[in-house]
Amino acid sequence: TKGFGFITSEDGQDLFAHFSSIQSDGFKSLDEDQKVEFDVEVGQR
Repeated sequence: TKGFGFITSEDGQDLFAHFSSIQSDGFKSLDEDQKVEFDVEVGQR
């Protein structure tokens, strides 16, 4: 449970995802190979 991970877009690009960005009720986690919808935001690295 790192609190972050990567989402692979349909074009194969790996995108950083932080748990605080997950909009869900209850525990904020994603399963491997889970399909999600997302918006890309450019932030500080």
